[in-house]
Amino acid sequence: MRNNEKRRNALADELDPIDARILDILQQDAGLSVADVAERVGLSASPCWRRIKRLEDSGLIRKRVTLLDAGLLGLDFEVYAIVKLSLPSRENLDLFEAAVAHWPEVVQCATITGREDYVLRIITSDMHAFDKFLRDKLLTLGIVSDCESHIVTRGVKNVTTLPLGIITPHVN
Repeated sequence: MRNNEKRRNALADELDPIDARILDILQQDAGLSVADVAERVGLSASPCWRRIKRLEDSGLIRKRVTLLDAGLLGLDFEVYAIVKLSLPSRENLDLFEAAVAHWPEVVQCATITGREDYVLRIITSDMHAFDKFLRDKLLTLGIVSDCESHIVTRGVKNVTTLPLGIITPHVN
C-alpha cells in the first residue's frame, strides 16, 4: 500500500461519528457559525472548534467555498468534452494539463481510461462562446486529435457533498 493510501485510510478510520457529522454539516453549509455546528452535533463551541481545526489541519477539509447560481449569471451552457491527444506522451500530457489549468471555462478535468485521454466539464455563456473556446484554446494547442462534445440539455443531479455514510454509517 502506498503512503498516500495509508494516510487516506488512516484519516478515514480516525473519523468518529461526531467528526463525520461535523463534516457532513459543513458540506451542506460551510457558512454556519461554529456555535451552530456545535449545537447540531451536541457539543459546546470550543470543543467543536478544536475538532474543525483538526479536520482542517489534517487536510480533510481542503477549503470552504460559496456556490453560485450559474443560470442567474448567464453561465448556463454546459458541455462535457471527451478529448484525445494525438500522442499521449509525457510532454503532451503536461502541456495539455498546464493549458487546462489556465482556462477558466474548464471547471473540471480528469484523465480517463479507454480510447480517449481526458474528460472536461466546460461552462460558457452560449454555443458561440463554446465554439470560440474550442477554436481559440483547445484546438490551437496542436496536440488534440479528437474532441467529442456533449452538450448538457438538463441537469439532473449536481451535488458537492461526498457520501460520508459509505465510510461512517452514523452520518445522515
